[in-house]
Amino acid sequence: MEVGAVGAMRYVKDGIKAARLVMQHTEHTLLVGEKASSFAISMGLPGPTNLSSSESIEKWAKWKANNCQPNFWKNVLPENSCGPYRPTSYLEHTDETCLKTYPMQTTDLRFLDLGHRIHDTISMAVIDRMGHIAVGTSTNGATFKIPGRVGDGPIVGSSAYANEEVGACCATGDGDIMMRFLPCYQVVESMRLGMNPELAAKDAIGRIARKFPDFMGGIVAVNKKGEHAGACHGWTFQYSVRSPGMKDVQVFTVLP
Repeated sequence: MEVGAVGAMRYVKDGIKAARLVMQHTEHTLLVGEKASSFAISMGLPGPTNLSSSESIEKWAKWKANNCQPNFWKNVLPENSCGPYRPTSYLEHTDETCLKTYPMQTTDLRFLDLGHRIHDTISMAVIDRMGHIAVGTSTNGATFKIPGRVGDGPIVGSSAYANEEVGACCATGDGDIMMRFLPCYQVVESMRLGMNPELAAKDAIGRIARKFPDFMGGIVAVNKKGEHAGACHGWTFQYSVRSPGMKDVQVFTVLP
């Protein structure tokens, strides 16, 4: 139950190292934004650094020229091709907290063709020779995200979770949807209650898919014995495993 995380952190390359510093040297769990960057640099990590690459700049320029499409906005109208954006309907009665509800939906359908290529999450679980378990997740977040967005990467129980009495879980995919379900916490608790890793992973994915059938995501579960399995929805998912008795990494493919 030792946790450290950072979110929306700019100008510092090693996000996972910054998260570890939060865990080791503060009583907090999560630092975000500009102050997370300042913390990381003050603790000795390199920065501030311009993390833009020629590839990312070219991708951004093409997106800008395409009227900032696709993007993650919904139920809005832009004042110009790239915003600022305004709600399509304003609240006319300030004494009412909710005048209209919208059906559950995932990100704009224009995004579905980009699939898992819109993010670069790496999530890992490790069991040492003493049986201690640790997990970590690092990501740049979703491409073309709205500034200020924090995904599931730093959210405890969403992209990763571990309990050395039970096992661990790693997840990736549509983080904005998945974080609403804390799937990795669900996986570990399901294994605690007796499910094997495969059933626990499938159960967690199924809970999300029943509410959001268009979402894309994958989960890997591993128990304290090192038994592992994956489950996914909306795309073919791969994960890799290495143990001391193996000569090389083995890649496992999980079908939806």
